Amino acid sequence: MSKAFTKESDGDDDELPETAAPLPPGTKNYLTPEGHARLRDELQHLRRVERPRIVEVVSWAAGNGDRSENGDYLYGKKRLREIDRRVRYLMKRLEIAEVVHVEKQKNREQVFFGATVTYADSKDMERTVRIVGADEARQEHGEVSWVSPIARALHKAAEGDIVKLRTPSGIEDIEVVDISYTASTPA
Repeated sequence: MSKAFTKESDGDDDELPETAAPLPPGTKNYLTPEGHARLRDELQHLRRVERPRIVEVVSWAAGNGDRSENGDYLYGKKRLREIDRRVRYLMKRLEIAEVVHVEKQKNREQVFFGATVTYADSKDMERTVRIVGADEARQEHGEVSWVSPIARALHKAAEGDIVKLRTPSGIEDIEVVDISYTASTPA
């Protein structure tokens, strides 16, 4: 019987969740202008460069005969599904995005979305993070999502405040050392 008439899949999980953390119910998808531009650029790259290139490979591979053992064809079709899934995800997230310009933040004495915060942990180790949108957080660049535990602990704190951070090993006190609002990411 043809797979078209059954509910069985061919082993590919087309409904895999995306990598970004889900947003809390009833909240907006906040993004910095830089994060919004990165997501928009990724979407354009997938649509204009990546997808047409893979379609060309799949078309060429399909013309080579038997598709059941054709690696280029099978991989290409799988890659097309991945690209299409990512394109749909990016379109949905950009559609509900609300760009927040950090330079317009009036209360610069407290930690809010877009703040770059330096804090000291219980071992007096200083760390710097920038609070950004869930879709743009990159830990390797010191960017954390506004829904992350560290961002929630720091929210509305001022310089000198000691806040409680819930970690897997228990609750830790951290002190806010510096708060700044700049459009660049921490080093």
